[in-house]
Amino acid sequence: MKTIVVQVIVGLSKMPKEPHQPSKEENEKVDDKGPEGSASQSDSSEEMLRKRIRKNTPSPHRRTPQSSPPKFVSVEEMMETAKGVTKMALAHEIVVNGSFQVKAPEPAEGSLEKRVKEIMHKVFWDSLESQLNDDPPVYDHAIKLVGEIKETLLSFLMPGQTRLQGQIEEALDLSLIQQQAENGALDIGKVAQFIISTMGAFCAPCRDEDVRKLQDIADVVPLFRAIFAVLDKMKIDMANFAVSSLRPHLLQQSVEYERNKFQEFLDKQPNALDFTQKWLQDTADTMLREPAGGASGASSSNPQLLLSLHNQAYLQLLCWDQSVDTFPETVLMDRARFQELQLELERLTWVASVLLIVYNCAGEAISGLPGLVDSLKGTISVLLADMHTPSFRADEAFAAVGEKLCLELGACLSQHGFSPFHPNRQSALKGQITAVKSQDNPIRKLIDSRIQAYLLGFLESSPHKSNPALPGGLAPIGKELEEIGVRLSHLVNFNKLVYAPFYQKLLQDILQPGGSSDT
Repeated sequence: MKTIVVQVIVGLSKMPKEPHQPSKEENEKVDDKGPEGSASQSDSSEEMLRKRIRKNTPSPHRRTPQSSPPKFVSVEEMMETAKGVTKMALAHEIVVNGSFQVKAPEPAEGSLEKRVKEIMHKVFWDSLESQLNDDPPVYDHAIKLVGEIKETLLSFLMPGQTRLQGQIEEALDLSLIQQQAENGALDIGKVAQFIISTMGAFCAPCRDEDVRKLQDIADVVPLFRAIFAVLDKMKIDMANFAVSSLRPHLLQQSVEYERNKFQEFLDKQPNALDFTQKWLQDTADTMLREPAGGASGASSSNPQLLLSLHNQAYLQLLCWDQSVDTFPETVLMDRARFQELQLELERLTWVASVLLIVYNCAGEAISGLPGLVDSLKGTISVLLADMHTPSFRADEAFAAVGEKLCLELGACLSQHGFSPFHPNRQSALKGQITAVKSQDNPIRKLIDSRIQAYLLGFLESSPHKSNPALPGGLAPIGKELEEIGVRLSHLVNFNKLVYAPFYQKLLQDILQPGGSSDT
């Protein structure tokens, strides 16, 4: 991983130092979300979009785009392509994920890999101990270990730290150590102490305690084993330091870097946009089947047409059937992030639907009671916490939600001097809550449509506009929805910048086959 990080840095260093300036068309596609016109202007654009799709789509049932002709590549080309994609994915992860960190690979507990690793380590360290216990001691393996430690310490040096480099070279001179061992004058403890003190100078503050504990180890073999364990942690620390140092530079160059890498991949795999084309075409077909509305008359060259279809396509990723549909290539590196948003939105949809039912059923008696919404919301969230696990049983969970909420409502009404919650109303409330688990439930569909409209507002807003207004019924989950909207807009805007030339051609082909794809 550290090697790949360094390779990404080298690749970026060859690029222009000036931050990438998006083209005029990219700005129109990403940042300029259209004029702040009236609702009729937006409806007009949507109506024109439907007309363009209807005119240029041979069949509303068309689903799979025609694949590009196959291209045979060598194993070397495949390996080189995979290497390029790995670098691109790493660079993208560093930019998009602010908390990204390199982690040491650890085999699963009880796995064959872990058992083999433990056995090999034990054999190695037992062999070292056996050599050191010989009379006279044999230092061949120990000197090799000192050489590995020396290389690791030198790799921690920054350019220009020549004084420290000289000290390490002098104290860990392998030829001198070899001569001392042959003459019986080697003090391995002294060598170890220099290594420990040097590690203390290089390590991050979080490793100070680990380095200090090395001073308490007297036996040579356990000491060397512990030294290597701490050095492995320090390597990870240095890799993460490189990542944090790299991130500001990547933020400036990542758009052009990822676009160039994907173009290289596309040159070797011409069909690398097939699933992206299908994703956009399916979205267009879905919009075509929706009821038309608004006035006509918008210009067919209006970029709002392309933008509307593109934004709707991103919303489709939030209700993606992971078991059936293949994720589009251009958003594949963000698949886990979109899936995380999807799962969170499903939970929030259920929570908001149940709360809307409760307040409609209970009436004005509970309206405005302080803390009640948060209490009910917390109860629902706890009972639905496992909704995405294989063991989740929707019938049992929603039955438990209904029972628990009826008890809380009854206690709340009694506490504030209202008449008790009538059994008939309790039964009606429980039945409506249980019905929410169905995807065709009208309350659930209403909440879902309002959430989609709210998130669409984030994609259509510009940096100079405030966040869209929260639709009715979503106030209890407003904070969570705003956070999701911000995260979604960051993902989408960055994705548009990177893949703008590819998207523009695909979208124009859908709306106007044979049209210009100039960017």
